[in-house]
Amino acid sequence: MTNDSAADSANVTTRTVAVQGTKLHVHEAGAGETLVLLHGGGPGASGWSNFGGNVAALAEHFRVIVPDQPGYGQSDKPDFDGDYWTFAARCIADLLGALGVEKAHFVGNSLGGGTTVRLALDHPDRIDRMILMGPAGVSVNVLTPHPSEGLKILSSFYDAPGPSRDRMAAFIRMMVFDPAMVTEELITERLEAALDPDARAGALRAVNSIMSSSEAQLWRYLHEVRHETLLVWGRDDRVVPMDGGLFALQRMPNADLHVFSRCGHWAQAERRDEFNRLAVDFFGRPA
Repeated sequence: MTNDSAADSANVTTRTVAVQGTKLHVHEAGAGETLVLLHGGGPGASGWSNFGGNVAALAEHFRVIVPDQPGYGQSDKPDFDGDYWTFAARCIADLLGALGVEKAHFVGNSLGGGTTVRLALDHPDRIDRMILMGPAGVSVNVLTPHPSEGLKILSSFYDAPGPSRDRMAAFIRMMVFDPAMVTEELITERLEAALDPDARAGALRAVNSIMSSSEAQLWRYLHEVRHETLLVWGRDDRVVPMDGGLFALQRMPNADLHVFSRCGHWAQAERRDEFNRLAVDFFGRPA
């Protein structure tokens, strides 16, 4: 995980693009085939907080686009009809059009995994290949309880008496296997972002719509997803447990599964170099 100022060293540009009446904040770097990175949905989440540490390596091979999904980061936090993933997928499809991209590869982490799958279902021509990393809404826990330990912490973050540094530290500890990842800098960065009233409203709106809509149960539709897919899981993921990946693997007709040992929900951070190599190999190999 890294802060936004690191963008300068990776030759990253930023812009705001209006789609679906919503302004999306976008980081971009590199050239070549387009690769879109969609972040997870924890408190204080954004595209750069999720993937900033991966952009420079991936931009050596691809045109990398990292949006803040609607409701997060510096993007608008709008009201919307229906479930979050359907709305977010429409926004991302329109974003590609606005950026002159016909089709792209995708990495979707957690909440972003749900958006990616919804995009594959509703706008299949927009996606080439995709990596789903601990994707939300896609798996059904086979051996572990539901909701998971991590989902309980995530869903209660804004409950009374409200967010705190201790709650943010507990949340980040739940995301990772290696406690060394839980730095004071990261806790401060994510807490400051999460305390913004608009960020709080956007995150709660997204989570509540997913929890209350049957359309958000994306696992029901996995058999319809025909895209070449690599499922990536941390063996020690306590948010979206790895056994759910076995369910998704069985349901998806064109999917493989890669499991990182000693790794939690943030494989792109905990196993950064290996994840980058895995992505470059998967997206770069001949069709």
